[in-house]
Amino acid sequence: MMLMMKKYILLVALLMVGCFASAQIKIGDDLSDIDYNNPKKYEIAGITVEGAKYVDGNVLSMLSGLRVGSEITVPGDDIAMAIRKIWDQGMFDDVAINATNIVSDKIFLQIVVQERPRVSKFSFEGIKKSEADDIRNQINLSRGDIATEHLETKTRRIIENFYAEKGYYNAVVEITQVPDTTRESYVDLIINVDKGKKVKIGKINLIGNENLSDVAIYSAMKETKQKGVFNPLDPLGPTVVNAIADAVTLHPLRAITDVEEYFYENYRPRIFKSSKFLESNYEDDKQNIIAKYNAKGYRDAIIVRDSVYNLEDGDLGIDLVIDEGGLYHYRNINWTGNTKYSSETLNGVLGIKPGDVYNRELLNNNLTYSETTLDISSLYMDDGYLFFHVDPVEVQVENDSIDLEIRLNEGKQARISNVTLKGNTKTNDFVVIREMYSRPGQLFSRSDVTRTVRELATLGFFNQESILPDVKPNYTDNTVDIEYQVEEASADQVSFSAGWGYNMLILQAGLSFNNFSMRNLFNGDAWKPIPGGDGQKLSLNLTTYGTRYIGYSASFTEPWLGGRKPNSLTTSIYQSYYGNGYNRSDEKFGFFRMTGATVGLGKRLTWPDDYFTLYHGVSYINYRLKNYASILNFGTGNGYYNMVSYNFNIGRNSVSQPLYPRNGSEVQLSLEITPPVSLFTNNDYGSMADEEKYKWIEMHKWKFKAAWYSELYEKLVLMTRVRFGYLGYYNKEIGPTPFHRFYLGGDGLGNYNFDSREIIGMRGYKNESLTPESSNGIAIGGNIFTKYTMELRYPLSLNPTATIYAMGFVEAGNCWLGFENFNPFKVYRSAGVGARIYLPMFGLLGLDWGYGFDQVPGDKTANGSQFHFSIGGSID
Repeated sequence: MMLMMKKYILLVALLMVGCFASAQIKIGDDLSDIDYNNPKKYEIAGITVEGAKYVDGNVLSMLSGLRVGSEITVPGDDIAMAIRKIWDQGMFDDVAINATNIVSDKIFLQIVVQERPRVSKFSFEGIKKSEADDIRNQINLSRGDIATEHLETKTRRIIENFYAEKGYYNAVVEITQVPDTTRESYVDLIINVDKGKKVKIGKINLIGNENLSDVAIYSAMKETKQKGVFNPLDPLGPTVVNAIADAVTLHPLRAITDVEEYFYENYRPRIFKSSKFLESNYEDDKQNIIAKYNAKGYRDAIIVRDSVYNLEDGDLGIDLVIDEGGLYHYRNINWTGNTKYSSETLNGVLGIKPGDVYNRELLNNNLTYSETTLDISSLYMDDGYLFFHVDPVEVQVENDSIDLEIRLNEGKQARISNVTLKGNTKTNDFVVIREMYSRPGQLFSRSDVTRTVRELATLGFFNQESILPDVKPNYTDNTVDIEYQVEEASADQVSFSAGWGYNMLILQAGLSFNNFSMRNLFNGDAWKPIPGGDGQKLSLNLTTYGTRYIGYSASFTEPWLGGRKPNSLTTSIYQSYYGNGYNRSDEKFGFFRMTGATVGLGKRLTWPDDYFTLYHGVSYINYRLKNYASILNFGTGNGYYNMVSYNFNIGRNSVSQPLYPRNGSEVQLSLEITPPVSLFTNNDYGSMADEEKYKWIEMHKWKFKAAWYSELYEKLVLMTRVRFGYLGYYNKEIGPTPFHRFYLGGDGLGNYNFDSREIIGMRGYKNESLTPESSNGIAIGGNIFTKYTMELRYPLSLNPTATIYAMGFVEAGNCWLGFENFNPFKVYRSAGVGARIYLPMFGLLGLDWGYGFDQVPGDKTANGSQFHFSIGGSID
């Protein structure tokens, strides 16, 4: 009896050491060889597994750590550790190890497990199907997964985070296991979600801020925003009185703050930023507040404490207690370690002098990287000093003054060893390499790397957001390797547009192969589906509204003629034909045919800087008219008309990227000029018939376009643009040619361009509605136009497969015929909203709604609410 009691006590002790949950260790009572007072070593003679249906027994034995032939101590921790290893797999509800037999010093073990059920299927309750589909992709549950507590906890956490990111911070997720009646040891998971009320940040209370206004601190918080407010009924009177009182008492900044805070509290739309609360964003925004104070000179500013809590209406409240500290100034600024440049030169680049208010952000920017001005690092790194390092140290802080010592380690100049390219699966290496400013053997230049990234983006062959330069310094030999990583994007485009003009539906289709290879045109293996990779451009276009009108054109551009310099060659041919609808055998049969060709040479300039380009071109156009005078409104509608012109274009383009530029500008000045034939004859052009007067077309056509891009706030871009055009003449008796005139208004789609007219979009007005007309109401075009545009843009997606941005705009413009009618102050105004989407296959598509404010004489429907569809930037 005593022996049995000892066995029982030792067994309980062993269970307490090695077991948890419902796991068991069983040593059979009939195994009398076990002396619980004296643990003994046994050799494992055999291991069997019972209860494992889905886990292989050999695998389970291996997981336990027990091996046949190895020794274990019984009683001891070996079996307890084996159970723990099996239990930690999370696949079992019960684990036990039994000793089934003992022969001398050999022991036979049995591992007994009870497997946890597995997932048969899962379903959602309480949420929409679209939300359930999104969650499925995140929780990654699949048939056969073991239904563990960890699995449920992980699934619950993913779903809660999913809704928290959407503003549902109080979502409740319950997971119920229902046995699958068709399969043993399988369960169905029913996931019930109650997402609750959407929670927003209702109020952010600021305590302790005296030197920065509430509005200034709110604006520093990039992602943590209070919910929107629109309260036009709140009286403005008290705010005006307080602002006037502050101004009279010589507190102008306080007066401005009064007005700012009134409008912030009562007119706070939330368009581009939501008022969701995310912990990570909140922590970042607290640092942004401190950075804002540091930029204003408050070096010691700290957030003493903060709290996030629930408001009575269910929204969140945030309290921030701020200790601003004192205002600091720079007292002494000294440089050490500089041998390349003098301290005076470095001070000039730094742009900070003793006595200036302490500004940590400005100091860091002017030392390391500034987007607007030259900085110290650029000064060195653009001259090969890749290993340059700068460290500003506050050597003394006394009262409100800071002594600054800027320590430089100039290092040695680094030369470029290798420049490699990665990711261009279609575009040939030479097409990309010729655009690179970084060359082997040159001194390293950070500006050259930045410029190379811009040029690769401008090509349009790669995903502009994923062009990455990988700079790999070699400290042993003072060299550097640079690898440019690119991701191919579709450059070829299919365009299709439709327009309504002259009571007819006009259709236009086009193909543009922007990365074409002419040299592989007859290489069958290169057709995938067309020969490409050489950076050439081939465009084909067709315009028609049936058999009465058809126009087609083809153009080809080689951007590097000869392959050595960026001198482009462009050739194009085009023809359009318009019939008046009569049969060819009818005496009233008429048509208008235009045939032309252009050859042009472009060149990149290096002066005044290398953003400039120059273009020269020569064009010939022949117009053939027969019984066609209804639209052109001159002559009898018969005859041949010819034009030979020289085209000159100089431009500068420094935009950051073509699809969604955030900074930079583009300026173009062009002139198209014909020989002044009439000046070399003695003909009386005043009495000459139109067929003879315009037989050789004379003109000089000037055009100017400028656009500026400024990133106001994290991808929010302001674009301002101005356009001007003038169609001049040499002989007053001839006047402006009826060809090549300007037509203003509408969507700018050039579907009906049989007389070389230039169609200019103007939102908020019908097509051509702002164009001079003849006495019978037909638009005959103008020879002067102006147009001014301002757009505020914000991207909805910068994905290369679909770049999308929304915009708000204001525009003004007009078109005149003759300087006697020109009035630069009489312009038609409009405003509206729109969106642009760039699809690699179709190019830039746009939809705008504009409202024209000014009535057009003779057409009451020309202005007002107008929708416009554009393609390829036709409105621009």
